[in-house]
This record gives sequence, structure tokens and C-alpha cells, in this order.
Amino acid sequence: MIREEIPAALAGERLDRIVALLTDISRSDAATLVADGGAQVDGVVSVSGKVRVALGQIIEIDHEKIPKRLLPVGDQSIIVPIVYADDDVIVVDKPAGLVVHPGHGHPDGTLVNAMLALYPEIADVGDPLRPGIVHRLDVGTSGLMAVARSQVAYDTLVAALAARLVTRAYQTLVWGHLESANGVIDAPIGRDHRDPLRMAVVIDGKPARTRYRTIINFTGPVDASRLECHLETGRTHQIRVHLAAAGHPVIGDGPYGGIRSGITSPRPFLHAAALAFRHPVTGEAMSFTSEIPADLTAVLAGLTE
Repeated sequence: MIREEIPAALAGERLDRIVALLTDISRSDAATLVADGGAQVDGVVSVSGKVRVALGQIIEIDHEKIPKRLLPVGDQSIIVPIVYADDDVIVVDKPAGLVVHPGHGHPDGTLVNAMLALYPEIADVGDPLRPGIVHRLDVGTSGLMAVARSQVAYDTLVAALAARLVTRAYQTLVWGHLESANGVIDAPIGRDHRDPLRMAVVIDGKPARTRYRTIINFTGPVDASRLECHLETGRTHQIRVHLAAAGHPVIGDGPYGGIRSGITSPRPFLHAAALAFRHPVTGEAMSFTSEIPADLTAVLAGLTE
């Protein structure tokens, strides 16, 4: 049974939308689940997805009634650059535009499908619906990701991420010049109280910390700053949300206010440029770097200091 207390961000939403968000299924599948008696509100079964839920109500969902997803399969047509691979860990350089794992709206054509074609043994590693995946990048973000190839590697890397023992550095371009050239943004992140499909800095969110340093300040055609950001936590959209909350959204990031006149980017200007961790089996220190791809270097070429 999935049990969730309704936070302020979801108060007033329809029950079928809540079920869809909590189970990552389509709205129509959520409506069917509710109609089949698979959802309770404060202990009472509700068969209408149109019911509006209130702050603090308890939603319970019968996981047995959640439509079963097909397990992902390999797809050799998806090309993902492999930076490193051994019997336990794989490091990839994810292209922008590639979804990491199957989910609602993206049943296939993902990085997981590509990995299964190259390394079919990862099917038994971690979550069978997202095998081998220990951390993710947004669809519009390019760069380095570690993928577990063995269960021991999966368990060790997940624990290392939780203990903040994995270094993840991102290159980004933001609007304006930050008041402090180097600093830490320490602010909790959760669902936006006005739009539950977005994330935001909210008082009832989960702790989140992002360190940054300014690499270059640009003044033409408008003020912009190239930053290096380090994740100390791994919340959804963390860098994008933190920089937007600081008044310096990532250039090209529409959902978080990053599209303005003066500079155009084909996607959010965010690239996972460095990754470092201890090998999950041998303990050897490993580090990898990735150059900023051509679509983003073209954006930089149009700026002046």
C-alpha cells in the first residue's frame, strides 16, 4: 500500500491527478485505478477521480491495482558514448534530449534501453524498471553519469551518493552576475505550492545544498555568468531551482524563468562536466571529465567579457 499525506503543494488537486503523480502512471490509468476501488481518502474508498483532496488528508493506493509495466528491453539503435566500463561500473556521457529511464510518456527510447543492449546483465541490477541507474540527469542536461553493472556496485554507489562521497560538477550559464562570486545555496526543495508539476524552494521541502563558483562574467550582449556548480545533495532539478530562486536562472531553462531576450540557448545550459567517486569494489579513486558539447559552446561563442 502506498500512503501519502497531502502537502500544501497538492491541496485542492483531483484524486486521479494525485494518484498519477504518486505512482508515475498516466492520468487515464490513474482514473481506472480509482474507479476499481484502488484508492482511499482518509480510510474511505473513493471511486471518483474528480474528488478534490485537502491539505493533511491521507491518500492510500493499493499497489496491486497499479497497472504492471513491461520491463525495458535493449535497443541497439540508441547511441550513448561510453567513457569507462568494467565488470561493476559504467560511466556514460549522456547526450542532451535522451531520457534516462522509461516512465510515463517515455516507455522506450531511453538510456536504459541503450545500456541493456550493450550490457544485458544490468537487467538484474537495482530497480528492474530502471536497472543500473543510481542517479539521473534531466532530459535536457548532457554529461557524465555512473551506471551500476553489478548489484554490489549498485548498493555501494547508492550509499556513497547518500553519504555525499560522489563528486558531481556541472557547468552552467546563468542570467546576470551573482553578488558573491563563490558561495553555497542552502535551501529546501519540494513541489511548487502553486504548480505541483514544478519544483521550488519551499519551507516544507527536503534539504538541498549547491556550491557554486563563478568562472567568467560576461557583459555582452547582456550580463551573464558562467558557473561551476557542485551538488552536495541530489534533489530533482536542484541546480535549476536553486539558481532561479537566487534570481539567476539557467539560460534556456523555460520552466524556471531562463528564457529572455539577448541570449538564446537550444536547451537549458547545463552540462555534467566532472564525476568522481571511489570504485565500488576496489576502492580506487576514479575521476572523469567531459567537454561542453558543441550546441553549448556555440552559445558561449556569442558572448563577450
